[in-house]
Amino acid sequence: MKKSPGAPAAQDRAPAELVQLLTPEGKRVKNAAYDAYVDAISDDELRGLYRDMVLTRRFDAEATALQRQGELGLWASLLGQEAAQIGSGRATREDDYVFPTYREHGVAWCRGVDPTNLLGMFRGVNHGGWDPNSNNFHLYTIVIGSQTLHATGYAMGVAKDGADSAVIAYFGDGASSQGDVLESFNFGAVYNAPVVFFCQNNQWAISEPTERQMRVPLYQRAQGFGFPGVRVDGNDVLACLAVTRWALERARNGEGPTLVEAFTYRMGAHTTSDDPTKYRADEEREAWEAKDPILRLRTYLESATDTGAEFFAELDAESETLGKRVRDVVRAMPDPGHMAIFENVYADGHALVDEERAQFAAYQASFADGEA
Repeated sequence: MKKSPGAPAAQDRAPAELVQLLTPEGKRVKNAAYDAYVDAISDDELRGLYRDMVLTRRFDAEATALQRQGELGLWASLLGQEAAQIGSGRATREDDYVFPTYREHGVAWCRGVDPTNLLGMFRGVNHGGWDPNSNNFHLYTIVIGSQTLHATGYAMGVAKDGADSAVIAYFGDGASSQGDVLESFNFGAVYNAPVVFFCQNNQWAISEPTERQMRVPLYQRAQGFGFPGVRVDGNDVLACLAVTRWALERARNGEGPTLVEAFTYRMGAHTTSDDPTKYRADEEREAWEAKDPILRLRTYLESATDTGAEFFAELDAESETLGKRVRDVVRAMPDPGHMAIFENVYADGHALVDEERAQFAAYQASFADGEA
């Protein structure tokens, strides 16, 4: 039996071009292909991007804390991925349609979804918490990769309607190996659908590193389907904004799909049920913390604009106000019904579900007996 060669060593891989407009040290660098998409950005708009990232991180930290306190059943943190989400989210137009996974809290913020509406599902009191059509932001999708099919089909419909809007689908590096995602690539290419496939490559599909998932850089997969792929520094909010604007413009102009790989890092756990210390080294996380997207933009604001300490102090206060509001809203939510999980499984009932419901009811009653 031949031994599997495994993934090629890093030095054997083809070099990947990385679009970067703002270095980890906060220095602006020129890029002939993408500068035009952000050259007109004002200092106020830059401060707005910074505010978006800071408030999104504050909301995310509060949600993580609430899960640890037993207020949420689960939470998927975006820590470290703020630039990828805010940059791409701010690139969309109001009439574009967004299909997220379950971690796009920053994109939801950009689309005007109240952050507290994201928490009902994770508390178990609703199936989403917002009307997708009010913000053109679809409900969170837990099934890995299926939202790319939804996005591609929706984009095909947009094209048939003759609209000039675009669709963007978010997914992770692990999902990129799912059949649903690859089928979406093929349908999108064949039908020239106005869709942008936005992959946040945060280096880890739960505990599986990217070098064990793929032999070539992820963005190069687009070549096999006949549309362009580009890798962007996912910790650079300016680059993410520029590249996504370019990709959405292609879609609106009838040029078909684009695959954007935002090369970033998940600084926290996959979800609150995960312990990343079991499978990755602290040194790796520390190296990526030095590329923190928020610190990067703050350095640029302080050195290249007239942004002063007052702005940052006011934003800190706004962050704390947001954290308190999130806490208050979640704690005012009802507890999920214990027996609700058994409802709506089958239209006409099922003997096994009835048996399980009775067993669970008896289990719950045992606690009441103990208290009595």
